[in-house]
Amino acid sequence: MITYTMSFKFNFPKIVCIFCLLILHISCQNPDNKQNVKKIESSKPDGDLIAKIAFGSCSKQYEPQILWDEIIAENCNMWIWLGDNIYGDTEDMIQLKSQYDFQKANKEYQKLKEKTPIYGIWDDHDYGVNDGGKEFSKKDESRDLMLEFLDVPKENDVYNRVGGYQSYDLSINGLSIKLILLDSRYFRDQTIKVGKSYNPNLTGTILGPEQWKWFENELNNSKADINLVGNGIQVIAQDHRFEKWNNFPNERQKMLDLVTSSGASRVILLSGDRHLSELSMLKLGNMEYPLYDITSSGLTHSFTDYSNEVNQHRIGEVVPEKSYAVLEIYRKENQELQIVLNFKGDNNTLWETFNLF
Repeated sequence: MITYTMSFKFNFPKIVCIFCLLILHISCQNPDNKQNVKKIESSKPDGDLIAKIAFGSCSKQYEPQILWDEIIAENCNMWIWLGDNIYGDTEDMIQLKSQYDFQKANKEYQKLKEKTPIYGIWDDHDYGVNDGGKEFSKKDESRDLMLEFLDVPKENDVYNRVGGYQSYDLSINGLSIKLILLDSRYFRDQTIKVGKSYNPNLTGTILGPEQWKWFENELNNSKADINLVGNGIQVIAQDHRFEKWNNFPNERQKMLDLVTSSGASRVILLSGDRHLSELSMLKLGNMEYPLYDITSSGLTHSFTDYSNEVNQHRIGEVVPEKSYAVLEIYRKENQELQIVLNFKGDNNTLWETFNLF
């Protein structure tokens, strides 16, 4: 048996030196000094890339637009706005239009528009009022300004009804995609807010009867390979105190039941609003695939401390930096699809990756 005798003698200069070397070592491990986000390990795609879809939300038109260069470089097949596309918060429609025009005139955004089809729906700040719903007096005028900003063609069915909800049947390299954009503002009943949190509204609606009927028809009759359902607020997340579908729990359950019963292939929910990016997941009934809610926010600003925020359905870690999301869709030799999610930010940094299907 070998006995080691250890003698400790306080040596201040030596302790300081060791401490400095330790800090230097840590700095070398993370030269950008950015908050680390845990990556989800997944196998590399082994098929041919056939489609790329980028999306995001929460863009303050008066803040630096630092991510458009990165998004343009993605060479995506489409860009999808998921709300708070500008920050207007006004009943003055002249003022709201000027804010849309300011965003639209951004030189880098103009470059994106020139090469990439753009779709989108609003949330509250571009709707005109923070956390607003059907009570907003200027919602019709605001709806038209949103559609004008998005360059929605006048022959689109959205102009024949109230509200801003839309759908698109798209084909990319033989891949069929249905894009459904739900309006969670125009018809939404009053929330029940107590202090800084919401109590559940058990009788109110988010979509309203006509939009629900339309949505059910769109999803039930979809033959698309992939169904993307976007709106401004999170559907799956239940635990945080902010706006979410779970503030109207019966509406949330109605959404989940519809996704399950429709039989639509590969339904993926897209959401914004939260000034963070994260992936939430639920397994529903006998569905062949899990249901994902991809939250991508924000483009010009984000919150940095979500260490204490619970999301029982989260996969991986919160991405707190300014970011956007990219879905890459691959087709294997056996014709099966592989869908890869990337959250990206400035300098094209990859923060998280996950094979959805």
